[in-house]
Amino acid sequence: MMNLEEKQVSTKTYYTNPFLKVTEDEVILPDQKEAKRVVVHHPGGVNLIALDEENRLLLVEQYRYPVGKTTLETPAGKIEPGEETIITARRELEEETGYTCDCLERVGRFATSPGFCNEYIENFFAKNIQKLDHKVAGDDDEFLNLYRVTKEEAIQYIESGFICDFKTIYAIQYLMMHHIW
Repeated sequence: MMNLEEKQVSTKTYYTNPFLKVTEDEVILPDQKEAKRVVVHHPGGVNLIALDEENRLLLVEQYRYPVGKTTLETPAGKIEPGEETIITARRELEEETGYTCDCLERVGRFATSPGFCNEYIENFFAKNIQKLDHKVAGDDDEFLNLYRVTKEEAIQYIESGFICDFKTIYAIQYLMMHHIW
């Protein structure tokens, strides 16, 4: 089998902010020709799969500017520098939903868009969730509505496009494949 690895020759940064960077890299292809690759460098994130006491999936509704619409998604968030993913997961569950849990189980990791971005999302199944007695402050620029949905509603929301992101569809498939839902 042919070695498919591409080797970086040079890189040029076009944009950077506190959590991402965009570069254009020059690479050598397996046939020794040169090509350019644009890469979005991202610190990674977590995705939470959490069912309430009535076996409904916790989802958050928010406006997503890049796609120009309101979407329904699993609670999720960006990993802060030096933060363990399990800490990120617990923080995001509390901030976005007002719930906490007894246990977080890692249930997979995936690259979100490997053709142009190095972001990986680590998935956690939140076990034995409980509503917090107090409000946990979230991000200043984040406005969310909490939904609790059944399997049937989740499928309808996928079909209608209200649920349109991969991490949420992954969460729903995870629940169904493991016969949790």
